[in-house]
Amino acid sequence: MAQVVLFHAALGLTPGVTALADDWRAAGHTVHTPDLFAGRTFGSVDDGVAHAEQVGFAEVTERGVRAVAGLPAGLVYAGMSLGVLPAQRLAQTRPGARAAVLLDACVPTAEFGSWPAGVPVQVHGMAADPFSAGEGDVEAARALVAEARAGGAPAELYPYPGDGHLFADRTSPSHDADATALLTGRVLGLLAGL
Repeated sequence: MAQVVLFHAALGLTPGVTALADDWRAAGHTVHTPDLFAGRTFGSVDDGVAHAEQVGFAEVTERGVRAVAGLPAGLVYAGMSLGVLPAQRLAQTRPGARAAVLLDACVPTAEFGSWPAGVPVQVHGMAADPFSAGEGDVEAARALVAEARAGGAPAELYPYPGDGHLFADRTSPSHDADATALLTGRVLGLLAGL
């Protein structure tokens, strides 16, 4: 069974994030859900992003790095939107990463160096999500998948029909139960193969 760290999005550590982690736990995996906002949650992405801007995106990412400092190597790093920043950074820079799962966002690998050879990755998002499709994340995801495959790792980009952001967070207005179920099956398939 895998040990996963799931970083929340700009809404904070909502019950919807915890529910997604519980779905993965039900399959026997250990899933850590660090709180990067010290207990604060937000009703809209805009409010959460404003808070992250106030804290500083670099500090939010550092909070994610500090959250795993006491955990062993060999983790799967997962992130939802804003949580992709610490997840992708750790997958690319902390030795021993087993895989990465990036939801609703992706940044160019050059932001953190290069994609490590042999580390599997899945990128999930809605095809018409204005936050990711409209901000270059899809292009970054395609490039990441190509780089990971060139390094010998399984890598997939999974677009889902729709325009929702944070579709896997059950507390988000954009939650899509069918897409979340499909995503969960794909993630559990990845974890089972590690």
